[in-house]
Amino acid sequence: MHRNYLKMALRYLLKNKVHSFINIAGLSVGMTVAMLIGLWIRDECTYDRFPAHYEQIAQVYKSQVFNGEIKTGRAISIPLPGALKARYGEYFKQMALTSWNWGHILSAGDKKLLQRGNFMEATVPEMFSMHMLRGDRKALTDPHSMILSQTVARALFGDANPMGQLVKLDNDQSFRVTGVYEDFPYNSDFNGISFIAPWEFYLNNPSLVKPRSKNDWGDNSYQLYVQLADHADMEVVNAKIADLSLQEVDAFIKQYNPKILLHPMSRWHLYPTFKNGVAVGDRLQYVWMFGIIGVFVLLLACINFMNLTTARSEKRAKEVGIRKSIGSMRLQLVAQFFTESLFVTMIAYVLAIGFVLLLLPAFNEVADKQIALPWRNPLFWLAGLSFAVLTGLIAGTYPAFYLSSFQPVKVLKGSYKAGKLASMPRKVLVVLQFSVSVTLIIGTIVVFRQIQYARNRPVGYDREGLVTVPTITAAIADHFASFRQELLTTGKIDEVAFSTSPATGVNNNTSSIRWPGKDPDMTVDFANIGVSFGFGKAVGWQFTAGRDFNAGMATDSDGMVLNQRAVEYMGLKEPVGKTITWGDHQFRVLGIVKDMVMQNPYEVVMPTVFYIRDHFMDNYVSIRIRPGTSAVAAVQVIADMCRKYDPESPVNYKFADAMYEEKFRDEIRVGKLAGIFALLAIFISCLGLFGMASFMAEQRTKELGIRKILGASVFNLWGMLSKEFIILVMISFLVAMPLAHVGMAVWLERYTYRTVMPWWAFVVAAGGAMVITLATVSVQGIKAAMMNPVKSLKME
Repeated sequence: MHRNYLKMALRYLLKNKVHSFINIAGLSVGMTVAMLIGLWIRDECTYDRFPAHYEQIAQVYKSQVFNGEIKTGRAISIPLPGALKARYGEYFKQMALTSWNWGHILSAGDKKLLQRGNFMEATVPEMFSMHMLRGDRKALTDPHSMILSQTVARALFGDANPMGQLVKLDNDQSFRVTGVYEDFPYNSDFNGISFIAPWEFYLNNPSLVKPRSKNDWGDNSYQLYVQLADHADMEVVNAKIADLSLQEVDAFIKQYNPKILLHPMSRWHLYPTFKNGVAVGDRLQYVWMFGIIGVFVLLLACINFMNLTTARSEKRAKEVGIRKSIGSMRLQLVAQFFTESLFVTMIAYVLAIGFVLLLLPAFNEVADKQIALPWRNPLFWLAGLSFAVLTGLIAGTYPAFYLSSFQPVKVLKGSYKAGKLASMPRKVLVVLQFSVSVTLIIGTIVVFRQIQYARNRPVGYDREGLVTVPTITAAIADHFASFRQELLTTGKIDEVAFSTSPATGVNNNTSSIRWPGKDPDMTVDFANIGVSFGFGKAVGWQFTAGRDFNAGMATDSDGMVLNQRAVEYMGLKEPVGKTITWGDHQFRVLGIVKDMVMQNPYEVVMPTVFYIRDHFMDNYVSIRIRPGTSAVAAVQVIADMCRKYDPESPVNYKFADAMYEEKFRDEIRVGKLAGIFALLAIFISCLGLFGMASFMAEQRTKELGIRKILGASVFNLWGMLSKEFIILVMISFLVAMPLAHVGMAVWLERYTYRTVMPWWAFVVAAGGAMVITLATVSVQGIKAAMMNPVKSLKME
């Protein structure tokens, strides 16, 4: 029986080639989109799952209250783990203090690499279940040991055994390689960490950690990872340690009401930020969004199958009538039609796997992933086949029960007609299709509009022609005056200056700034950036009051420049000339500059103070290229000068506009993916329209011939065939627009600095969908209208 069903299904497909092609193409494209999105969601949801006991691992965060708002960050102080062990040691299995993963220079022989790495406690390899290819997880017990990633070990030593070899760090200290670990997974927060050196070396190096910091609760410059004991519950431990720091810190820090919390490893990626003390699922929103898109795109393909199958009901009515009259039960007919649906779906599934294989490299590039099909995982095949069967059932349920419901007496007498009401479900499904497609188009436009809005935001400095050179060693800083002068004399550079943060980021903040009239209960977190003379000219400061630092005035070394946001927080009406106290030091306000957008371009600018710093080491050089100078020539001059003054370090430079563009990376990726899926949704919807228009033209061939003989023009006939579809698409606009408006308004709420909903996005989406609809329908409509009426009237 089942063999007969398959034979009938194959015969039907071959007999109705256009109909079959549209069904298979639509389903395969829909399944391809759903599979790609499914692989992307799997990758997102398995982030940081590589340790054996990732459920018990967390990073320690600290929340503090600044001006009524809770701010949470992962920077902690060195005394914290000791206090946690002393009071709650039974809840913790392991702890590990670490530095931040800054860029460092690794050199071995004549090879020099700029890589990111950390100083970590010796418990890290065991805590994170690192796969050691050489050595073991106890490889960091010696203060001068180092373990390398597999990729970096190969880059430094080739195929030679790296064990026992010496690696120089930052052209200074030598470390002996005691282990090589497998690269961290790409979908991991540790991806890109190319080496790990001992925390003990870092802690006991005065140039890296000031001796007072070892017992200073106010120096939050480090990170802490913990692994809970097997019996410990994350929520219970979180509740117990919340007020730990209040018992330890001094009165000055207590005013910020600090609290300690554990952020589980399983939530690092999907809940990366905190707002008012609560973890926010920024990435989780994308998972839900793409998951919904995947479901809807696949649903569009299933709708095509339903519409095209039921639309041809009159052609299959006689078949159903004959089968029923010779004894077929309705369940047997349902089984037959389900078999046809599953047969088509399986063909589409095989094609979809092929499409996924072809598209994965491009998809990975757009999404910044390293996704591969898990061929050897039985669950993948089980999920894939279940997915295909489920799709077939969804697509075939309505046609199976609809077609099997025909009455054989009416069908065989020739009195069966589908009627107007029979087409109503198909019309509803077409409206649903285009409602989804138009909503996706509007959403994509709004996403890119928000990105462009933030890109065009006044940033308070001149990004064009500004080059940033991160310095890792003190080589350039020790000869900065000569370095700067030689660059200026080339005629290609206008200014050179040092700073503790680049123009596109903030590395330091403080809460110990006071000013005249400050409310004692007011707590404010200020970004603080140390600069050299000339920094304002280098970045292109825009002053609203006062002046810049002047190297010719000795008193300016005790001067301070504020941004507008800082002045607003201070409430100073005439800030220039006022005295600002920072710790035990007093500064005089020299000038006010427009807010520099240095951090998140979607958020309010942080209040910032700039001060003169007399010595720099691992900081940033800002270099302003002279207008009209070739960027290539200027960069060559900069590179040559860096090699001259720091020959042991690889040349590393970035343009400020490129660094600023990186801030939009995630939103751009989301926008591109959403745009691609919106186009595919439109494509699937148009396939369905093409099939429906083709069937309608075929069904009304005789009518068209008669109308043409009676004088109807091609335009009249085209309008008659197109009118119904145009009305359906217009109804879909009315459904899609309020849905898109509400959905995108909710999405925009996540940004403090956001665009308004552009009215033209709705017009563009509506107009574009209408043009595509007309083009799709017109292919069949014009073809039918231009057919020779003699042939039309001969056809039965």
